[in-house]
Amino acid sequence: MARETKTPDKVADKIATDQTSGRAPAPAPAPSSKSEVADFVAKVKAMAPAQATGRRGRLLFAMDATMSRAPTWDMALALQSEMFRAVKEIGSLEVQLMYFRGVGEARASKWVTNADALAGLMRQVACHGGYTQIGKVLSHARRESEKTKVSALVYVGDAVEEPIDDLAGRAGELALLGVPAFMFQEGHDENAARAFAEIARLTKGAHCRFGPGSAAELRELLKAVAVYAAGGEKALDALLAKPGGAGARRLLGQMRR
Repeated sequence: MARETKTPDKVADKIATDQTSGRAPAPAPAPSSKSEVADFVAKVKAMAPAQATGRRGRLLFAMDATMSRAPTWDMALALQSEMFRAVKEIGSLEVQLMYFRGVGEARASKWVTNADALAGLMRQVACHGGYTQIGKVLSHARRESEKTKVSALVYVGDAVEEPIDDLAGRAGELALLGVPAFMFQEGHDENAARAFAEIARLTKGAHCRFGPGSAAELRELLKAVAVYAAGGEKALDALLAKPGGAGARRLLGQMRR
């Protein structure tokens, strides 16, 4: 496991919010992976492009940095860095990075347009043992959107150790502000699948699973979400001719039916 580097105060701010804990009841079986991807594509096409409002889009990217994700952490960081590189090419999207780990630690960066800075910040984060703090992520997204509209929340994680009813309540608050949550699930934990699907449903977002075998698909979808949030359909058109444009092609194919 990578050695932790302390995050500079000027880049990351401590978020003082309450911690929730406890385990949710056993879940029902989740839908198939193909169905989840199709639902994801359908939901992303409904996101309002940032250019329609005349303002930059704002994408809050949150990730679980607890110890269970350590085996695939390097792969996840590489994929997320590629999403930020796609953002850099468009140049009209503000991004904030948030992560949680350890005992109640949850941090968020400033809102920035410098994708390289955020990619560098992600590489400084190491996994620590602890419980999930998804409730903090949802509450933080609500507070940020109350200040200035957040276009979308993207969350990447593999587990849920908080009461689903509590998370649903916080997701409902986010839904009132029109912020869709795109929940990317690593692995096949059924409790996480149940919670992520409910958060996505309430916020009119989407839930999509991924694993080592679907890294390329996740990469394309993450890039397409970022590009669409920044520039709408014109930006996706430009992405078609570039490497990794399959995600854009999938989105545009759904939009133009």
